[in-house]
Amino acid sequence: MIARSDLRSNICWSLLIFRAVRALSAGASFDSPDLAFERNHAEDVSKVRWNGERGHKFHESNGVVEQSSSPVRRDVVSRSLSAIKALENDEIDLEGGRLEKGRDRIVRGSRAVKFPNQALLSGCAYCISSCSMILVNKFVLSGYNFDAGISLMVYQNFISVITVTILSFLGVISTEPLTWRLIKVWLPVNVIFVGMLITSMFSLKYINVAMVTVLKNVTNVITAVGEMYLFNKRHDNRVWAALFLMIISAISGGITDLSFHAVGYAWQIINCFLTASYSLTLRRVMDTAKQVTKSGNLNEFSMVLLNNSLSLPLGVLLVIVFNEVDYLSRTPLLRLPSFWLVMTLSGFLGLAISFTSMWFLHQTGATTYSLVGSLNKIPLSVAGILLFKVPTSLENSASIFFGLLAGVFFARAKMWERSQSG
Repeated sequence: MIARSDLRSNICWSLLIFRAVRALSAGASFDSPDLAFERNHAEDVSKVRWNGERGHKFHESNGVVEQSSSPVRRDVVSRSLSAIKALENDEIDLEGGRLEKGRDRIVRGSRAVKFPNQALLSGCAYCISSCSMILVNKFVLSGYNFDAGISLMVYQNFISVITVTILSFLGVISTEPLTWRLIKVWLPVNVIFVGMLITSMFSLKYINVAMVTVLKNVTNVITAVGEMYLFNKRHDNRVWAALFLMIISAISGGITDLSFHAVGYAWQIINCFLTASYSLTLRRVMDTAKQVTKSGNLNEFSMVLLNNSLSLPLGVLLVIVFNEVDYLSRTPLLRLPSFWLVMTLSGFLGLAISFTSMWFLHQTGATTYSLVGSLNKIPLSVAGILLFKVPTSLENSASIFFGLLAGVFFARAKMWERSQSG
């Protein structure tokens, strides 16, 4: 009897355990959709973060060229591109939505102490390099009265090509090989890229830094109209209001500019159209360019190498066409070691913008990157007026300040627009 009761007891316990296991299995099946959602959500977060790291997507091309409104940001776009990258960040708000919050949780869990310091350090490095680049270019062109802007561009791009090639050879960075198929796809973009850099050099020689910064806001207007017609993109009323303020500030700034130079303003207007064209064309070419690469991708460093390498033969041709060879053979500046030092510094600063902008975008996101770029124009304009002793009036200063605030308002309007569309 005792053995039989023990047998019954064991059977009962077995049945209870079996039912418990089935209950747990049923519970797991009910929870599995939630588990799958969490897994997919984490994957989406990682994908969005990677998109943010590649940035410019330029940047927001609305961002790349939104903030291309400053000559500094234009250099970021053109030399990086830039600003690249930023072309699709305009569609994804990396800091305003739930995906960004998820990314923040991941970052806090893995490196909660390091992240804020890295963000601050990368932001400072980006601001310093971007401001220094435009000021050094202005110093070379106006301070030394160097009349060979195309040659300066060629030398700067040559510095970038050599540096990126060395870093790629050492394995520090990875770049795509320059194939003939890739060159054919990218060549139309590169022609606009070269024109953008050259017109920037020409305008900067005649116009003070603050007014160049304000006038570059017109690029945003052209880009917004181009997006509307080419990509059927609709912008919010706040964005159009900010663009209208930019136009008013550019007109009033030009009227009150005590150092007004018609040639410089003409070059700057051409530069605005070329910058907007570069951004819009890049959107169309980027996907095709990725398809003809071996890895199916085109990272920041590959675009720097591609743009600057292709610009060299075209730049040399333009040096001959504009007869800068004769000027270079006669100018005593090329015999000054200090002049070569400053020119070389400008070349490294152009490359530094590419690295620091990508680093900053990786540590923060597209929205912070865009807003800091707008705020960065304020100290740049003040430094340009003070360092080069630009004659100004109260009316002109007010127009410049109004234009800078319009740029900040534009960045805020884009942030709000992305949050609504997201």
